[in-house]
Amino acid sequence: MYAIIETGSKQYKVAVGDKIKVEKLALEEGAEVTFEQVLSVMTDDGLKIGTPTVDGAKVKGEVVSQGKHKKVTVVHYKPKKNIHTKNGHRQPYTEVLVKDITL
Repeated sequence: MYAIIETGSKQYKVAVGDKIKVEKLALEEGAEVTFEQVLSVMTDDGLKIGTPTVDGAKVKGEVVSQGKHKKVTVVHYKPKKNIHTKNGHRQPYTEVLVKDITL
């Protein structure tokens, strides 16, 4: 059984026991999180696709950790103008352990 959820304007395919890194959520470690934007659910009976979400479907999980991804380096260069800039960015994330998928 798996589900496709939407959070942080991104879509994730999740199954029970998966750890996923989603856009930062304002929750502490160990807190329960419920994703109600479930776009589709695959069960033994078949695939259920929502319009746009599946009615009554929820994915429950637990916040494992908060962190930051690896640094992404951005370099801007303009020829003949002596302009060189180098910036770095680390995107924050929340790691979630998927506990249950209900329909």
